[in-house]
This record gives sequence, structure tokens and C-alpha cells, in this order.
Amino acid sequence: MNKYFITAIVLLFAGASLSAQEISKNALGLRLGDNDGFGGEISYQAGLSNSHRLELDLGWRDGKNYDGFKLAGLHQWVWPIDNGFNWYAGIGGGLGSYSFNNNNGNDFTDTFVFAAGDIGIEYNFDIPLLISLDFRPELGFGNEIYDNNDLDFDIALGIRYQF
Repeated sequence: MNKYFITAIVLLFAGASLSAQEISKNALGLRLGDNDGFGGEISYQAGLSNSHRLELDLGWRDGKNYDGFKLAGLHQWVWPIDNGFNWYAGIGGGLGSYSFNNNNGNDFTDTFVFAAGDIGIEYNFDIPLLISLDFRPELGFGNEIYDNNDLDFDIALGIRYQF
């Protein structure tokens, strides 16, 4: 029984490695979603191996009475589905700062950190273009001013140039 179990495990890993699709070494683009009020993000992905990558996202917002930034970093695992389609999952976190003026001459600043997960699907075109749709739950820890001590759900569409 143990021989069959070990053989099955070895065959499973061998089959997974044979069907592994190489991910791009670098990808740069935009990640557009609600992002808890921070709007779009500049997104960079660095391939670490055939099935692992690092994603860094920088989002910012500014306006008449407010400005802020948010930096996220995630380690992602990528698995091929079929013909250019991949799915991925990751874990990471980040930090951010948000400041605003309430028109009474009072400035408020909120600095926060957050833990994040990530799950999504992507399509790798024959040209150096990658498009993705992902879901990133974030658990924030910070001041109460901007209300980041909660769980936020970020859904975004990404488009990246691969090089």
C-alpha cells in the first residue's frame, strides 16, 4: 500500500512539473480596482522561478483635501490551467498613509499596515501582454481616522507588459 501511495505522489509531482508553464521574468503595468479608495496601482511582477513570483503594487490618491499612498507586496504561486490561462494565489502585506483636511483647518493623518491574500486568474497572450482579474482580501491595522482596522475586499483588473 505504501509503495502505491509513494508512486502516486511521485507521478503527481512529475506530471505537474511537466505541465509547468514558464512565467515572465518581469511584468509592469496597472492594477485597476476599488482598492479601498486608493484607485489604480502601478504593478510590477518579478518572476522568481517557473511557478513563483513577487508582485509589488503602489497605489496613490490625491485631491483638494486629501492625499495618500499604499504599497503592497505579495509572494504568488502560479499554476497553469490551459492555453495561456493560469491561476494564482499569494500572501503578503503592506503599508500606507492617508492624510486629509476637514476644512476646519485640522489636518489628520492615518498610517497603517495590512496583511493581504490574493487569488486570481490571468491570460498570457502570444504578444507580451498579460491580463488578470484578482481578489485581494486585506486586514488592516492602524489608526481609527481612516477606519483601516477592518477587513477589506479588493477586486481588480490588471494589465501588464511582460519583458
